[in-house]
Amino acid sequence: MNYFNYTTKSDWKTDFEIRKRYNKNMSSTPKSYYTYVLHCADNTLYCGYTDDVEKRLAAHNAAKGAKYTKGRLPVELLSAVEFDNKSDATKCEWWFKNKLQRAQKLELIHKKQIKSAYEAYKNERKQFS
Repeated sequence: MNYFNYTTKSDWKTDFEIRKRYNKNMSSTPKSYYTYVLHCADNTLYCGYTDDVEKRLAAHNAAKGAKYTKGRLPVELLSAVEFDNKSDATKCEWWFKNKLQRAQKLELIHKKQIKSAYEAYKNERKQFS
């Protein structure tokens, strides 16, 4: 029984390629995303997100990362926080950059509490939505 209406061989090939790409992108292990904090040579902090912290750190130190870090090399990884999805990683990055002062950032890094503080902020905002 044919569930698909393939009129030509090229129709079948197109459908096959789409399914092949879809299955390739669907891995059995979920992908992790990270919000990371770097210490720059000029004593500033840089925050970003990535799915591969080591690769991203190497890119920053090779002056192929963000424009901000190019003139502030070398950079050193201070913290990396793991998330299950890209959305939470980017939202945590925004929160870290825009809602905290430097002293608060350094305290959270030192105490290794970035994720728990972000989760508390997120839950607090849900209460008022």
